[in-house]
Amino acid sequence: MEQETEQYTSPYAQRAMDLFLEGYNCAQSLVGAFYQDIGLDWEQAMRLSSSFGGGMGRLREVCGAVSGMFMVIGLLQGYTSPKNTKEKTEQYTRVQELAHRFRKHNTSIICREMLGISGEESPTPSNRTAEYYKKRPCKQIVGSAAQILADYLAETGINLSSGTCSK
Repeated sequence: MEQETEQYTSPYAQRAMDLFLEGYNCAQSLVGAFYQDIGLDWEQAMRLSSSFGGGMGRLREVCGAVSGMFMVIGLLQGYTSPKNTKEKTEQYTRVQELAHRFRKHNTSIICREMLGISGEESPTPSNRTAEYYKKRPCKQIVGSAAQILADYLAETGINLSSGTCSK
C-alpha cells in the first residue's frame, strides 16, 4: 500500500502531502491543496474539512482524503436542486468513479482497513511525531487521493491551473 512520493506528478498531490506533514488532517490536506480552485478561502476550507479527519472524527470510517475528494468535486460540479435527478445522478456517478479509483489504488476507502486498526478511537488526535509519520501511510494516501482527483479533473476537462474552475 505504501507508495513512493515520486510517482505523484500533480502539484496538488505534493501540496496535500506537505499539508499533512504540517499537521493538517487527511481531509484538510486534500481540500487545502485545492482550496483556491473551489471558491473557498483558507479558513473556510479548513473549517469545512476539519470534521472529516481520522475517518470522520476518528471514527475510522470513510478516509478523510476520500471525503476531501468528494467535497472538492461537489464544490466544482455538484447539484443544488433536490429535484434535479439528472444532475444528482451525474454527481453520484462522479463520486463512485473517484471512490473506485481510490479503492483500486489503496485497497479500501475505509480508514481503519487501510490503517489495520479496529473501530473508532479516542477523539484526542495522535501526536504528530517522527514515529507517527514513520508508521502511518496517511501522507502517501493523501498524495494518492490528490493525484487521483487532479487526474480525474484533467480527464473530464476541468481546468484548475488558472486558480479558478473553468469547464
